Amino acid sequence: MSRADIDRFRLRCRQFRWLAIFMVVSVGALLALMHVIAPAVMAARGDPGPDGRWLAGAIWALPTVFYLFAVWSIGSAMGQLAKGRLIQPTLASALRRVGLALGVGGLLSVFGITNLSRLVQGGTGGWAYFDVPGMTLGMIGGALFLLGGVAEQAGRVQAELDEMV
Repeated sequence: MSRADIDRFRLRCRQFRWLAIFMVVSVGALLALMHVIAPAVMAARGDPGPDGRWLAGAIWALPTVFYLFAVWSIGSAMGQLAKGRLIQPTLASALRRVGLALGVGGLLSVFGITNLSRLVQGGTGGWAYFDVPGMTLGMIGGALFLLGGVAEQAGRVQAELDEMV
């Protein structure tokens, strides 16, 4: 890779990092406004809101927090690459964090939301929510977590081989 290619790659990494920051901050602010700030203002005014079910709405938004953490982790990794950190350790760490965040978000989407909603609202229903996107993200998250472990192991083996030479 030429120096110009490396500089172009780092520039794109910096741009992607800022895009990830923008996404996390804007979507996070909207979620906070919808599920924390607006219900708190309405409760302070004595208005319980629509049916007084703000907690159920917050539960439905819970997987999004984990998905946003995955985006933040990707942005963080891009920022590290833009600063010149080595790709292999950065990639391994990012894969583990992103995989864990997507996996937990997917599990919450499929199993956590319905059961937490049942506890809060005292309702009935199934034990799992047939959420194909959540299932897909959970499976991808698990695979990324496993691949991150493989990348970490490959880095340790490479370091060991480098010591021998």
